[in-house]
Amino acid sequence: MALTTAFTKLFGVRHPIALAPMGGSAGGALTAAVSRGGGFGILGAGGGDPDWLARELPLVTGDGGLPWGIGFQTWAISVETVDRALEHGPRAVMLSFGDPGPFAARIRAAGASLIIQVTDVDEARRAVDLGADVIVAQGTEGGGHGARKGRSTLPFVPVVVDLAAPVPVLAAGGIADGRGVAAALALGAAGALLGTRFQATREALVDPAAAKAIVEGRGQDTERNRVLDIARGSRWPERYTARTLGHPFLDRWRDREADLAADPRAARQDYREGVARGDLPPLPVWAGEGVDLINDLAPAAALVGALSERAERALARAGGLELGDASGA
Repeated sequence: MALTTAFTKLFGVRHPIALAPMGGSAGGALTAAVSRGGGFGILGAGGGDPDWLARELPLVTGDGGLPWGIGFQTWAISVETVDRALEHGPRAVMLSFGDPGPFAARIRAAGASLIIQVTDVDEARRAVDLGADVIVAQGTEGGGHGARKGRSTLPFVPVVVDLAAPVPVLAAGGIADGRGVAAALALGAAGALLGTRFQATREALVDPAAAKAIVEGRGQDTERNRVLDIARGSRWPERYTARTLGHPFLDRWRDREADLAADPRAARQDYREGVARGDLPPLPVWAGEGVDLINDLAPAAALVGALSERAERALARAGGLELGDASGA
């Protein structure tokens, strides 16, 4: 059976799978590969660094007119950043983490679809009010940044699906294989947005050591924290924490985030010196709780098809289950 949904119809893609726009690591080659594979690639533009975009955008725009999008960290961008991206003709712009209001109308006016990622019900209502074409419901199991007080994917997605209908919803957070994609569809989502799984691909812009750590990582070794943002001098707002694999600096400051935030200067200097000596990795390894399911560095285009095929099998298997007595608990 074909996994045709409102999302696949909207963008004309074969599979209900989208690449999470992971800042810096979802570059042009990965975005193009996901789209070639029949999914929807979304370039991870982060705060919209012009030099990075100048290097990565041609890898997408020159790949035969495949559908693609671009994603930004909303708190870190300006109207001018969005306008420059729209000049390249993305099919969609995805906004995450912050108020999408100042950008929504101009994205729609440019003919691009508006994708808004939400982490709670209030954000979901705001996305509907702004006329989002697609809403991404992000659960706390996901790797990288998310709401400090977010909700788990399983209960959160159907709430957003019901609230947003008929707007298609993508599920995000902890989805790393075809069974997770099938579960997202069973929850009423029109597809799934995957991040950590696509970090472990040949096209991802990640250090080989980070890719190796993801392949070897375990879900119980991930945790949400702000320690590494504070230590690195990152400007991420306090309301967002990040799920990462273990890190030596995190071990030093675990459960002392308030102390670190109160006077971060010495810790930041210590972090920089540790990186310079080679004692500390320069970047955290962003990874979601589904990291256990990742066992290889796959080519991204083939991975999209494999994920969809396994999702089809999972749904077919579930559809073949015998229903028990409805009176039973």
